[in-house]
Amino acid sequence: MPQPQLAAWRNAVFAAFFTMGMGFASWLARVPHVRDTLGATTGEMGLLLLGISLGSVTGLLAASHVVHAFGTRRAVGVGLVATATGLAIAGWAAEAGITWLLVLGFIIGGSLTGITDVAMNISGAANERALGRSIMPIFHAFFSLGTVAGAGIGGLFELLGVGLGVQATVVLALTAGVAAYAYRRLPDEIAEAHEEPVTLAERLRVWKDPRTLLLGLMVLGMALTEGSANDWLALVMVDGHGFTKEGGAFMLALFLASMTAGRLGGVWLLDRFGRVPVLRTSAVVAAAGLLLVIVADLPALVVAGVVLWGLGASLGFPVGMSAAADDPRLAGARVGTVSAIGYLAFLAGPPLLGLLGEELGIRLALTAVLAFVLMSLVTAHVARERRSPTPEEASA
Repeated sequence: MPQPQLAAWRNAVFAAFFTMGMGFASWLARVPHVRDTLGATTGEMGLLLLGISLGSVTGLLAASHVVHAFGTRRAVGVGLVATATGLAIAGWAAEAGITWLLVLGFIIGGSLTGITDVAMNISGAANERALGRSIMPIFHAFFSLGTVAGAGIGGLFELLGVGLGVQATVVLALTAGVAAYAYRRLPDEIAEAHEEPVTLAERLRVWKDPRTLLLGLMVLGMALTEGSANDWLALVMVDGHGFTKEGGAFMLALFLASMTAGRLGGVWLLDRFGRVPVLRTSAVVAAAGLLLVIVADLPALVVAGVVLWGLGASLGFPVGMSAAADDPRLAGARVGTVSAIGYLAFLAGPPLLGLLGEELGIRLALTAVLAFVLMSLVTAHVARERRSPTPEEASA
């Protein structure tokens, strides 16, 4: 592929990752506002957020089949707009106090997120192979940059006293523009020229592959480490540490900025030390940050904990996606499988932490996340770099 087309493709993937991060973070930064508007308890908020997770897991299970049928270009372009539409529905429903419509919006947004997420990662992995050097963490860094921007948008609209419905509609308009930009630049077919089409049986068979399943568990632990902050950090800062709502939103922005820095710096670390040592170190750093947020009362230590938490959580998901895509031919099926397992964290995480928060307090509830960080530490070895099989090996 000519370099200008390769660069346009890469820029479209960057834009898609950024926009997906922006949309969800802008909504999640307003969780304290939604809690107060609805008069919901911590446990009830966990159940409401479960709608996103239910939709996401459903979308992820169907993602490889949808991408196979329609191509990454359509899956990304349509998925971006549909995701933002679901969040806009949820935003207006929250303002109106219509709980069932809020959950429906979450399910719509979540299901399309799952499909779009897999399509973006497949396209990004193919671009990485065509480029010939590591770039996946930078794609995910753009997702983190988007979440930083989204958290900032949420904090700004909170300061201005603007309702979540208006905010989500503005984000929808921005997303539609990015989707049109990406659609014109993404290739529709990313399979290697020599590859035979992947059959349905082959796509289903990856669910029996031990390495794929262990990769899923590694990603699951790191996804919960990341997702628990996305869902609950603003509320932890407000209810657990006495921050204002605006302060909670901007602490989420600090966490997301730390994740972004970790992903931008992670490319150099991965090239120098390899996947496994970097993942193990990341898990230890994430655990240290979580402990500070849980036990520290001094604001400076809490801030340090948020930074460490963000740095430690930064590389698990993108490295898991790269490892799942080591075999280009089955990249779609394996990325979809690993993503689906990882997104179980977003399915179980909100209600688990919400219920624990009711019993123990929201700060102590975060101790449950430490067990999943340990699981990622133990399973990190499965992400070791593997070469793609030769045609002769693949047919053996």
